[in-house]
Formats: sequence, structure tokens, C-alpha cells
Amino acid sequence: AILRAFTADFIIPAKLWGVVAMFGSILILFFLPWLDKSPVRSANFRPMYRIAFWVLVLDVLILGYCGGSAATPGIVITSQITAAYYFAHFLIIVPIISRLERPKPLPNSITEAVLAKKGGTSASETALSA
Repeated sequence: AILRAFTADFIIPAKLWGVVAMFGSILILFFLPWLDKSPVRSANFRPMYRIAFWVLVLDVLILGYCGGSAATPGIVITSQITAAYYFAHFLIIVPIISRLERPKPLPNSITEAVLAKKGGTSASETALSA
């Protein structure tokens, strides 16, 4: 769907813009570690990022549907909107969220986080009682 999201010829033909955008959509994933400046990487502790992630998943599913459909005017417009959001997510939304969001506090260890969900005792309490 990103291939046919470009319908107007600017300096280069629209088909070439589509190819550039297609490779750009893959290339942008390699720059994600530098775009996301949040000290916390897990979405479990970042509620705003979690919402943006699920919106991106929905966007990618719509892009996949549009890519498999016939190129009607409605599908082309939907492809353009979803392709624009795809790039906006990585280039605009992720950097803004990483600067504005205050993540939930991290547990001291992975064991404490897992045991807290199960209702068990932490590893330090178990070691002290032994």
C-alpha cells in the first residue's frame, strides 16, 4: 500500500517515490533506537507508548488490507493516510512520547516483578527467611 500511496509526479515519477517510501519504511526501523530516547524500553511501564504501539499495529493491518485490495480511489486515499501515519509514528510520535512520558517505576529485579504479578514473595524476602 505504501507503493501506491504516491500518486503525483513531483521531481521524480510517482512509482519511484513509492519505491523510496517502501525502502524508507524498512530503513526507519533501524533508526528506532536513536529516535526513542526513553530510558525505559518496555511498554509495560510506558502507558502512552503502549497506546501508540497498538495504533501502529492497527495502521499496519490497514496498510496490509489496502495493499491487497484493488486500487480504487477510496483505497488509495486510505493508503495515503495510513502511510503518512506510519512515518509520523516513527519520526514524530515516538520522539515526542519519549520526551514527555514519565514511565511507571521499574522493579528492582525481574524476579520481583514476576512474583508481584503472581502474588508471591520477593526473592530478597525469601532469602532473608531462609
